[in-house]
Parts: sequence; structure tokens; C-alpha cells
Amino acid sequence: MKTNIGVFFGGRSTEHEISVISASQAMHAINRDKYDVTPIYISKQGRFYTGDALFDVANYRDIPSLLAKCTQVYMEPSYGDYNLYRVKKPMFGSAVLTTLDVVIPVLHGSNVEDGIFEGVLETIGIPYAGCNTLASANGMDKITMKMILRESGVPVIDYVWFTDKEWFRKRDELIARIEDKIGYPVIVKPANLGSSVGIGRAANREQMIEKIETAEKYSSRIIVEHMVDNLKEINCSVLGDCDEYRSSVLEEPIKSAEILSYEDKYMGGTKGAKGMQASQKRIPADLPSEMTERIRFLAGETFRVLGCHGVSRIDFIIDDDTKEIYVNEINTIPGSLSFYLWEATGLSFDALMDTLVKLALKRKREQGQKTVSYDQNIFSLSGGVKGGVKGGVKK
Repeated sequence: MKTNIGVFFGGRSTEHEISVISASQAMHAINRDKYDVTPIYISKQGRFYTGDALFDVANYRDIPSLLAKCTQVYMEPSYGDYNLYRVKKPMFGSAVLTTLDVVIPVLHGSNVEDGIFEGVLETIGIPYAGCNTLASANGMDKITMKMILRESGVPVIDYVWFTDKEWFRKRDELIARIEDKIGYPVIVKPANLGSSVGIGRAANREQMIEKIETAEKYSSRIIVEHMVDNLKEINCSVLGDCDEYRSSVLEEPIKSAEILSYEDKYMGGTKGAKGMQASQKRIPADLPSEMTERIRFLAGETFRVLGCHGVSRIDFIIDDDTKEIYVNEINTIPGSLSFYLWEATGLSFDALMDTLVKLALKRKREQGQKTVSYDQNIFSLSGGVKGGVKGGVKK
């Protein structure tokens, strides 16, 4: 019997559509001679659907029509129950539609890539590919990520962070701190979003205030970083777990004169648009061998210290004036699962998917060797529990 892979995608996220594209690519790459594939689409309302119509990305142009061809399903939050249940139970027969063996989340952005969905999978206990709850949360939050990396000796750009309430209460103090610590130009980002959502560049105080007020519409935590003007962007993917991992070849996105917005990147189908389909990348990146190896090492270190698992992509900035290298961010579930970087490294897309399944099953075996509870019931011990229940009701 083939292993049944459940591929989850979509979700209540600003990166919903990018997730659909990445999942479509991944599902078509899976070796069907070895695996069965069950697509599970999470709508923008957070409901789960499955059906063969989900395999064709063209069907997503009309979501109501697509969902009419699918079956709404759910999973029980019960440990060891890997079944996918029909929401509308049949009059006769089982409510179980299928049983999953392993899950590959291809989810991007907040509410799905930030550890929330991974926590659901941990509760159920099903083997899954990718980072666990902690690593996902730390990787998604740009502030926490930079704190961990800096403490671990991984270079990051100078930054100031604050909450939206702090901005409301002590705006002048924060502005002074930013200007004193990092100066202009700066780049303003919501702490926990990707795909350039809410990001803006500011060359002066007035522009910075405007960009911060945009960013706080998307997140309660804001980060303001020093903007490297003469920069080179380099990306590197890492595959494995925090004990055994390998780094891909490097890619260099061809530098744009401006920061591409979400619309520019993913809705650029019109004439003259700056969309991702029109963007160019240099693979492998044209860098000195010493710098290449340094970046690949730092990518692995970032993956390791954040406790990552599966496939991630680490984005770097090189200051072309000083040649300093900085980790910009990590994508714990990268767009297209970075398959193009692994193909350039010598690993095919179907082999990448096979590796993710093996990593998921390996982690599940290793977790089974750890103690998570005791057979002893302390309530059954002689004398019972002393001292009563803290916070109990007095009679």
C-alpha cells in the first residue's frame, strides 16, 4: 500500500494565493508510483476541503465553483487519529473519507506558517514535514529571529522594534531612538508577514511615520531596520534537520531599483508589470568562492540555531561597500519549496519531496523514543495529594 501524503495549503493568510501555487507545484512533483496524494485546501475562512479539482490551479479563478466540486472535511484533535472526516456524514457507511500517513504543509504567512498549524499537527501526532511549532514561530517573527541569531553570533542588520501601542504612547521617543541608533534610510516591516506585505522604505522622518502607520495595519509588532543602499541580495536553501543538513547553491535575484510590493510580485500579469514571472535570478550567484562558502555556512547556522526542519530558505544581504554579510530573514516554508535551488544543486523536485517525507517519518520515530509522560498516577498513591487544590473553593 502506498504512503498517503496530505498536502495542506491556502489558509487564513495574506499569502493565500502564493501557497496555492507552491502546493500545486509540489503535488505535481510527488512520485505517484510511490505515494498517494490527498490535497487539503484551507479556505480564507479556515475551512478544509479536498477533491481532485484542487490539483488544477486554473480552477482557483472561481473559488465558489471549485469548492462545489470538493468535499468539506476536518480532522479530530485527538492524538493518533490521522483520519480525514466528511463534515456532511453519509446516511450509510463511514464518515472517514481517507486516512493520512504523513502531512506536508505548503502554507505561507501568518496564521499558518507561524507555528499555529504545526501545533495542530503536533496535537494529533501525525508525522509532518517542516519546522515544529517553536521553530516556525521564531522564524516567522522577524524580531524574535534576529534576537536569537544575534545571541548566537549570526550577523544581522541593526534594528529597533516596538509595538503598535508603544508607537501610540511614545512616538517621539521611538523616533529619537531610531534616528540615534540606525539613522536614515530605513526599511519598515511588520514583524510577522512575508511576501513584502506592509514593507516600505523611508529616507526621512516624514516617510518613516507614513510607513510605520502602514505596517501597523498588518501587525501589532513593528521592526525598523537600517537600509543598506548599495546591497546585493543572495538566497540559500537548507534541507535536513538541525543535526544533519546541507545547503544549496546560491541564487542572486537581479537587483530592482525599488522594493517590490505584494501586487508587483504576485499580481503582475499585466503589460509592463514587475511581477515575479518577469523577475530574473542568477543561479548560481556570481560570488567569490570564499564568500559563497561563508554564506552557505551562515545559512546552515541559521537553520541550526533556530531548530529548523525540512526545507527552508535563508535570505541574505551583502553590503557592497563594506562586503559585510547579514542574514535578512528565514522562510521556514519557502515559495515553491525552493525546488529550483535544489535542482541546480543536483536534487530533483521529486527527490526533494521524497526527502521531506523521509525527514517527517524520521522525526516521528525519534520523538517516540522520548519520555513525554509517566505511567504512574500520583492521585492513586497512598495518602492522595496533600494540601488540597490551589485556588479551590472554600466552604
